[in-house]
Amino acid sequence: MHDIRFIRETPDAFDAGLARRGLAPLSAEILALDEKVREDQTFAQKCLAERNRLSKLIGAAMGRKDFEEADRLKKDVEAIKYLGLEANLKAEELRAKLAAIPNLPADDVPQGADEADNIEVSRWGTPRSFDFPPQDHADFGPALGLDFEGGAKLSGARFTALRGPMARLHRALAQFMLDTQTGANGYEEVNPPLLVRDEALFGTGQLPKFAEDLFRTTDGRWLIPTAEVSLTNLVADQIVPTDSLPVRLTALTPCFRSEAGSAGRDTRGFIRQHQFEKVELVAICAPEESEAEHDRMCAAAEGILQALDLPYRKMLLCSGDMGFGARKTWDLEVWLPSQQTYREISSVSNCGDFQARRMNARYKPEGEKQTRFLHTLNGSGLAVGRTLVAVLENYQQADGSVAVPAVLAPYMGGITKLEPR
Repeated sequence: MHDIRFIRETPDAFDAGLARRGLAPLSAEILALDEKVREDQTFAQKCLAERNRLSKLIGAAMGRKDFEEADRLKKDVEAIKYLGLEANLKAEELRAKLAAIPNLPADDVPQGADEADNIEVSRWGTPRSFDFPPQDHADFGPALGLDFEGGAKLSGARFTALRGPMARLHRALAQFMLDTQTGANGYEEVNPPLLVRDEALFGTGQLPKFAEDLFRTTDGRWLIPTAEVSLTNLVADQIVPTDSLPVRLTALTPCFRSEAGSAGRDTRGFIRQHQFEKVELVAICAPEESEAEHDRMCAAAEGILQALDLPYRKMLLCSGDMGFGARKTWDLEVWLPSQQTYREISSVSNCGDFQARRMNARYKPEGEKQTRFLHTLNGSGLAVGRTLVAVLENYQQADGSVAVPAVLAPYMGGITKLEPR
């Protein structure tokens, strides 16, 4: 959500930020509506004062049993009440318009239209040299327990069942990630609800714009597309004590996405699923801490890839490729031998106060009377399914087996290799 005062005071800067997102100027339209809202609010206050005055007159008329006069005054009250409702509708229109506008890019975000304009910041690790042609996980995975047919039979396309040691490896990855983020990196583990109300998805920016990307239940709740929704909204409508900042949370949850508009992309294999697991990282902090917290969160995600010895690169997303709520995003892309390219495995975003305004999440700086909005950050630490794909492809052997990364040994019950069944 955008600060209307910022738009009032710096309309040109607001429009310049929208231009970096590829959007047309909106400040004139918003400010015209804002002026109307303020006029209506002044009028509504006058209406309220008049209603109070008439209510006293009604009481007096009833006291002297002048019921005809009381009825006439009640009609006047109803008419004034309707006028007050009109003012509320305009305020809601302004709120809806502001809620539909994406966050403005940070100053150091590169200008660009799409992923082609993202900037590579660094690389870690060297892609393995194979003495045989590396295969796609979708080709050799079924013999190891990636049951694409079973998943599709149960639920349709883009659902997969994991069986035997493959399921064990998936669980090992998830547990290793969660243990690392809670132990070495100090994130508090949370087991959050997977079903949320409209307000939660509005708070983190998925609603109202991206409803088609979500799954909704028959009772009006939504399946979470990411634990970011549940974790970040834990501070909604709160004034968080300053001495508890920064708040760092993590959760391992299933995530559910309809993938609307992604037809034809990664439909083969285990990369883009309707249901997948992810270890999510969320930080809630004071504004002056958010840049350092962004660095810290990205390092926490990178540490998982380094421990697994998976080559990756770090990308700074351009203004046209960032998510709706982000002001700055780093993507981590892992090397996939079968594709001979890097593919996204984590996005780590600083949202500034954009989500906090939508959620009304605040704190009170020491020595100040007024509250301020918090900054929120989120990132994958990591997406478990995509990490599984990366392990399968980078650790594949010529005989169709897959070696288990050494760091996962404590979680695998003595299994050191996945072998074809």
